[in-house]
Amino acid sequence: MYKNDLTYKIIGCAMKVHNTLGPGFQEVIYQRCLKIEFLKADLSFAREQEHEIFYEGTHVGTRRADFVIENEVVLEIKAVVALQDVHLAQAKNYTVAYDFPLGVLINFGGKSLEYKLLFNPKYNKDAPE
Repeated sequence: MYKNDLTYKIIGCAMKVHNTLGPGFQEVIYQRCLKIEFLKADLSFAREQEHEIFYEGTHVGTRRADFVIENEVVLEIKAVVALQDVHLAQAKNYTVAYDFPLGVLINFGGKSLEYKLLFNPKYNKDAPE
């Protein structure tokens, strides 16, 4: 159930980009290519959308999501050799702090595309941690 139609489309677009370019480019190149694939897939999205971060009700700063897709999923992309726990923590924090039910972390830097689905416990009581 967790890999829904939207996340399936997102990951499919990322696979197309990775299969075409392979690893070795900077994140911004993959962002630009994903934008093209999202348009072809007829997905609505915002790139580098700024979100406010609050701590106990006090505004403490802003961060930018790589993509917000269909106003439902926050997508964080990386271009590193291998994903590390810090990348997963960052993407999970964005999913929760930006108040989205789902997040996706995608890494274009490895030989094979890596992705992780992230769940906001506020919306997904039964989702895996």
